[in-house]
Amino acid sequence: MTDEQRTPDRLHLPAGTATHGPYALDTGPAQAGRNRAALRVLDLAPGAAHAFATGDSEWIVLPLAGACTVQTEGESFQLRGRNGVFGGVSDFAYVPRDARARIASGAGGRFALAGARCERRLPARYGPAPEVPIEARGSGRQAREVRNFAAVGAFDCDRLIAVEVITPGGNWSSYPPHKHDEDLPGLESRLEEVYYFEVDGDGTGFQRVSPSRPGGADLLAEIRTGDAVLVPDGWHGPSVAEPGHDLYYLNVMAGPGPERQWLIRFHPRYPEGYR
Repeated sequence: MTDEQRTPDRLHLPAGTATHGPYALDTGPAQAGRNRAALRVLDLAPGAAHAFATGDSEWIVLPLAGACTVQTEGESFQLRGRNGVFGGVSDFAYVPRDARARIASGAGGRFALAGARCERRLPARYGPAPEVPIEARGSGRQAREVRNFAAVGAFDCDRLIAVEVITPGGNWSSYPPHKHDEDLPGLESRLEEVYYFEVDGDGTGFQRVSPSRPGGADLLAEIRTGDAVLVPDGWHGPSVAEPGHDLYYLNVMAGPGPERQWLIRFHPRYPEGYR
């Protein structure tokens, strides 16, 4: 990534600034010098449908608000979805690379497509909401809920890693600051990352990314619903929720390593890690 691509206006994508075709947000691997991770957000009107080719990427269709049907590889997955991201965990559908898929919604809704360029072609599958592992991470003002729907060990993908986080109003999450931009066996895995945000009740949040190397990613941004932040490298965190307004973010990660793994290092100022 060039110095120009590392500027804050290229790392923070306010709602409506990264639209493409039918997508309210489209940040693919070619965006901002990244090679693997991708995130799209699709708004469907009642009765509408959207078809797409997966190309060289695997994808998970995750309802943010509303229900839908996902058809691919001769399968039809009925996703019950949810009223909104603060309403609980959703079911989801996995769509393999080199396939075609169709998303249809009778009542309409908003749907995330989390993707990663990959090599293996895995089968299309349904992810039931009751099987999503829920993790209580941190304590006190660092407490948050992590929904590990496509975490390593929770759901099989070739490259894609994706989780959701709910941060109560007034709390800090994605904290202490940590990074995953180097390949250090047993210590750290190199992963690009995309954050997609929603804030309850028309509130705001803040996201910090600080350099882990000279010329690295550097951002302090005010966050609103529909915004995204790209993390090609660097220490990321905290994600700060405004008091009285819960903060949601969807993390999409992928990397080039021989194994799909999530290994992070905490900033040296915070050797204790999660508390």
